[in-house]
Amino acid sequence: MFTTARYPCAMDPAQPHLLRKGRGAASNPSCRFEPTSRVACDDGWGSLDEELPPLATTVQVDTARTVITRNRSPDIPFDRSINPYRGCEHGCVYCYARPTHAYLGLSPGQDFESRLFAKPDAPALLTGELARPGYRCEVIALGTNTDPYQPIERGRRITRGILEVLAAHNHPVGIVTKSNLVVRDIDILAPMAAKRLAKVFISITPLDRGLARRLEPRAPSPARRLEALGQLAAAGIPAGVMVAPVIPALTDGEIERILEAVAGAGGRSAGYVLLRLPLEVKDLFVEWLAVHVPGKAKRVMSLVRQTRGGRAYDSTWGLRMRGTGPYAEMIARRFHLACKRLGLNRRDWALDTGQFRPPPRPGDQLALL
Repeated sequence: MFTTARYPCAMDPAQPHLLRKGRGAASNPSCRFEPTSRVACDDGWGSLDEELPPLATTVQVDTARTVITRNRSPDIPFDRSINPYRGCEHGCVYCYARPTHAYLGLSPGQDFESRLFAKPDAPALLTGELARPGYRCEVIALGTNTDPYQPIERGRRITRGILEVLAAHNHPVGIVTKSNLVVRDIDILAPMAAKRLAKVFISITPLDRGLARRLEPRAPSPARRLEALGQLAAAGIPAGVMVAPVIPALTDGEIERILEAVAGAGGRSAGYVLLRLPLEVKDLFVEWLAVHVPGKAKRVMSLVRQTRGGRAYDSTWGLRMRGTGPYAEMIARRFHLACKRLGLNRRDWALDTGQFRPPPRPGDQLALL
């Protein structure tokens, strides 16, 4: 049974049978906008001793009126992005986008990775927005909030439809994904890359497959991501890696190994982001530590706080991606030296915005041949 309380509910680490198989978050706490939270308690009939069934994924249609999201963040190198989906089935427990599900009245926990929203009208909406008078072309980022190549993209093909629109009008795009499904669209991306209109970053957290399976349970294995990076590079598409997030005392020891693997696969560029724990993500991640790596939990969070001025998270512009303090400086130094040694980040990856041709608007005359 469930009772209500004014504090987040959490799974008891001593009850591993309550974990949902194939899910990253260990619990499904109420969102921050709800006045109460549900807490599981034993009703005397042994209900908490029963193993939970697998959590099914559901997909609803997101009837958005626009598809391009704008931002004014001074520490982000793009001012517009597209997210074909809300929620992400990859289930990465550390995902900084989890709190956005609260705006839908849903939990940033297991709801975020199982109750998804798709935007099937995204390609048509994008065509209309690119055709608006006064539209100014800048690089559109795909994969900034949730992954554009998460499992449901295989059947829905919304991301592919978006790329078809961008390619038709010579609009530059930058992609970040954890999925090898991106190679499906090499037929679109390679011709765009030849015109300096496309680049792709593959995100890798650890190379350790066992750890990756617990951190990001429904994302492709690190080995498959590296293979995809090699395929992209072989097709002439500028490909690189985002080592993200770097988790203190858990994945930080793999930085150099990841960069070496990327360089060996043909990657040209690399970036990293230090672990971010905004809003509900903090409690979900602490809970994950207690369940999966209890012996490291205190050490991990101690180092996290050392990089965030004594707190679990600092959202200050310019600091939220890298952190501060000696430990954060050491990570930055290691990353820089490894990239320099491996020849990464030597070439300018700037995409060309000058080739953009807007879609014709109703009433426009056709150009004379």
